[in-house]
This record gives sequence, structure tokens and C-alpha cells, in this order.
Amino acid sequence: MRDSESKNVFWQRNPVSREDRESRRGHRGCVLWFTGLSASGKSTLAMQVEQRLFEEGYFTYVLDGDNVRQGLSADLAFSPEDRTENIRRIGEVAKLFAEAGAIVATAFISPYRRDRDRVRRLMSREEDFIEVHVSCPIEECERRDPKGLYRRARAGEIPDFTGIDAPYEPPEAAELVVETQGREVEECVEEIVSFLRQRSYIRPEPASRPSAARQ
Repeated sequence: MRDSESKNVFWQRNPVSREDRESRRGHRGCVLWFTGLSASGKSTLAMQVEQRLFEEGYFTYVLDGDNVRQGLSADLAFSPEDRTENIRRIGEVAKLFAEAGAIVATAFISPYRRDRDRVRRLMSREEDFIEVHVSCPIEECERRDPKGLYRRARAGEIPDFTGIDAPYEPPEAAELVVETQGREVEECVEEIVSFLRQRSYIRPEPASRPSAARQ
């Protein structure tokens, strides 16, 4: 947007407050920002955490890297500049979800600390941004390689591939580090959900967890 146009744009206050939305839903809005190498387990964990929270009655949604690049960021490639713009867009969308009282999980490599820190600063509340480092050795990620991306990157078919010929900068002070090598998915999911309970984003452990069949 040109400067001359931006001067004529004003923020409109919504008559329904965030506190009203959170009170009605019975939990706090936040952003679970999953970051890690390709094939580390980000999307799997984000989807399974969403399923678990949904089963317990929470308002939740996943913004997945591949899905977003087919729509919102379809015009972007994988240069450092495009990666930065992709994360900026996702950050703005995630902020809106949190303001609406949702627990939104994002599953993006998001390789640069400065970009993740910029998203953190976007949030209305400091505690809205929960950085989850999905930690897995690159050797294990290459062994898994479910999409064949590492193989193609090693063959020179995919330039600027994170971990091969483009850097990944791991978080220095993530709220949560989840090691996925040698662990079951459910164990990792429980670690994340327990974190949300302990920090009062969601309710304490229910007496009995409802099954998906009863939803």
C-alpha cells in the first residue's frame, strides 16, 4: 500500500472484546508457533495437538506451511526475502486468530530467528506467542524424508533448501523444546498439552477425556 493510501486507513474497534470471546469459549487465545527442520514432525504434532484440543472442546485451528503456500503465499518462492514475507503474512493471520480467542498452531520451518521474533512482537500480549522448537537431528529428518525433499535437495533439484544449502537458526529461548527422535507422537502431544494446562491457557486435566466419536 502506498503511503498516500495508508494515511486514509484507520483501525476499527470491534464491539465484541477479546475478553468476551475468551470468556465464552472458556480458554485463552494464543499462537503455538512450531518451528524446525523439514520432516522434524511440525505438521504432525500441530495436527495432533489440534485434534486433541478439539476433542476437549477448544476452538483451535492449524495453519500449515504447505497449505498456506497454495493460497495466501502462492506468489512467493523460497528466497530469504520471500521466506520473510511468508512468515510476516502468517504472523498477521495468526494474530487475528488469537484475537478471536482461538488456539492457533502454525507449522512452518520459519528458519530465521529475526522473522520469528518479529511475529512475537506483533502479538497483542507477550504470552500470546508460544515458540515450540520441534527438535530433531538432520540425519533423522533425512532418514524420514516423507516427501523426498532431502533427496532432491542433495541432487541439486531444490535450491535454497533449509538444512542443506540454506541455514536454519534454532530458537535460543523457545517456550518449549520438543524432541521427536525416538519418541511416540502421543508422548510429544501430551507434553505440549500439559504445557498449555500448566500455563492456564486451557482448563486443568478433565476427569475423563471425551472420544472423537462423541463429538
